[in-house]
Amino acid sequence: MTSLTFKGPGQFLGALVPPGDKSISHRALLFGALSEGLSVYENFLESEDCLCLLNVLRMMGVEIEKQPGSTTVSVRGVGLGGLKPPSKELYLGNSGTAMRLLLGVLAGQHFEASLTGDPSLSSRPMRRVTDPLKQMGAQIKGKENANFAPLTIRGGNLRGIDFNNRLASAQVKSALLFAGMFAEGETKILEPVASRDHTERFLRASGAKFKQDGPLLVIEKSDRLSPFQTKIPGDISSAAFFITGAAMTEGSNVLVKDVGLNPTRTGILQVLKRMGAEIEVTVTQEIPEPMGEIRVKGGRLHGTEIAREEIPALVDELPVLMVAMSLAEDESLISGAEELRVKETDRIRSMVHNLKRVGASIEELPDGCLVKGVSELQGGVVQSFGDHRTAMSLAVASLRSRGEIVVEGTDCIATSYPVFEQHFSHLLKVR
Repeated sequence: MTSLTFKGPGQFLGALVPPGDKSISHRALLFGALSEGLSVYENFLESEDCLCLLNVLRMMGVEIEKQPGSTTVSVRGVGLGGLKPPSKELYLGNSGTAMRLLLGVLAGQHFEASLTGDPSLSSRPMRRVTDPLKQMGAQIKGKENANFAPLTIRGGNLRGIDFNNRLASAQVKSALLFAGMFAEGETKILEPVASRDHTERFLRASGAKFKQDGPLLVIEKSDRLSPFQTKIPGDISSAAFFITGAAMTEGSNVLVKDVGLNPTRTGILQVLKRMGAEIEVTVTQEIPEPMGEIRVKGGRLHGTEIAREEIPALVDELPVLMVAMSLAEDESLISGAEELRVKETDRIRSMVHNLKRVGASIEELPDGCLVKGVSELQGGVVQSFGDHRTAMSLAVASLRSRGEIVVEGTDCIATSYPVFEQHFSHLLKVR
């Protein structure tokens, strides 16, 4: 188990281009594989999660070309019905996104496949996806009524269903949208609270039979998908560590370039502005995904409340926001965030446990946490619990720490941000 030491206190100064968006990189591979022709994607995220999905698609007959060290990926699609039965289990590492979205694709294939992952992924709930896919006609077997991997799925002969996406889960929604392209009749998804809409944007760009009327999404059986070329924006969930670190540290000044500005993903910017952060956003691209620059200048933040309706637009950023809240003036409250308990680890528990170890005043709640801001944190040794976002959030805490923070178990960072340590060192100016 590796560890990293982050010296504090410090501030962030300089410019950053974050790695490609993980959510979009996953979808790019899947849409490229199901299209007819060659799709080319620049700025693909070469992380462990994305490479796992790339490898399993190759196992099912998809030609994917990626030169070592390059972030450009070329995918020669096999069409909606062209995937081949894999000769062995499809291993998806730690990626819940890859497993859930791939289940939607495999639900429409006329063969059997087994999906597995590492111990963390194998403990994450899958019935939220497998139950509605079964209603559509897929046959899925696994532990506790197909709630945990390994899972075996036999697809084909699907029918559309009506589904209420009460969890506001983009992964569940996307799995059903993929399956809906293979199903007879319409698949209708009602989304009372909008979740990230990357899949919908890909559906429109590739010519699927998809339409949207406010919170209602409708997908029909599609004949073919068209390939296209695009640049994948930088991942705002990765940039969030540097955006938040700069916002909460006086004297910081960071410019984040070529970052995704999809409005279903930028909730963190609204929260930080509400806390008093000085943030300026410039949009440079609108289609197929909004992209641009974010300038952040550091200062003193004050407490705020984050309620359930805000969670979908910033669920991945809540751990690092807990760090900022721990150092903000007055109290902060996060509620309605039960989804954090079924991520790579229980992120509510992991963050509360670790932040207490370095001097934060934070209380665990069933659906979030209550935080009373302190002026600075202490140094200490903390644990990632195998979760990349926990590890990187605790690194950011060192900016306002009297001593160094040692984060144990940092191998997991490579699942989403392999160059995090280099980017952190590049921007860090120790006082």
